[in-house]
Amino acid sequence: MAGIDWTPWLGKAREEVDWVTPTHVAAWNATLDRDVPFPLDGEAAPLGFHWALFPPLARGSELGDDGHARTGNFLPPVPLPRRMWAGSRLRFHRPLKVGARVDRRSVVSLIVEKGSRSGPLIFVTVHHSLTCNGELAIEEDQDLVYREMSSPAVDRPRDPLPTAAWRRTIEPHETLLFRFSALTFNGHRIHYDRRYAEEVEGYAGLVVHGPLIATLLLQLLAERKPDQTVTRFEFKAIRPTLDIAAFDIHGAPTEDPNVVRLWSTNARAEKAVEAEAWIR
Repeated sequence: MAGIDWTPWLGKAREEVDWVTPTHVAAWNATLDRDVPFPLDGEAAPLGFHWALFPPLARGSELGDDGHARTGNFLPPVPLPRRMWAGSRLRFHRPLKVGARVDRRSVVSLIVEKGSRSGPLIFVTVHHSLTCNGELAIEEDQDLVYREMSSPAVDRPRDPLPTAAWRRTIEPHETLLFRFSALTFNGHRIHYDRRYAEEVEGYAGLVVHGPLIATLLLQLLAERKPDQTVTRFEFKAIRPTLDIAAFDIHGAPTEDPNVVRLWSTNARAEKAVEAEAWIR
């Protein structure tokens, strides 16, 4: 990728508008198997719900073979075909409210090329600012990673796992993955098209969405710390989680009473997603 000047894409901005509708929040809760009443206007939307807003409304003719919208409009035209959500860093200033209008301003803030054992990588960071009823609600730096289609799978060294204080087992059935894709209008075929995921991209099954795992981690934290408010949350995908077996989500307090460590493990007991949350 050497020689490409990404400077013209840095600072490129996009503005969008959406609404937190009660039915959309109810569908989110149902997908995550949350036994809660139908949401009413003015109530706080659950953490993570913002990922279901601002769907990428590309027409069918504008999609690539992988189901993503083709790059080169807002996102830079990266000449690597495989695109994944690598992680995010979030600040929660105030909750999104059911029935409210939400505005989002997105800016391409960083483009970095790196080499790896599996081939070249390009990381694109997008900064999102969400305002609810005119007040800043959420800031997110979202990292996307691009790589070659033929990149070989590379076994990462196993990180030592912390001692978990909380754990839950998740069954990543096809219906869950399909419904989450539909809720977020995510057309990436690795999450619902088994033939494509296995035969084209070389996975051993369907891939569980990174933001779905992040949402489950936030839900675990909310259940264990119901009186605490999450002010910051960071997560990073380390290795794929597949639907061929159950996986576990974990959490544990740290020496800092305001910081909680969260992570998921795959069927081989390897860390798949790691996260930290700041609470008050």
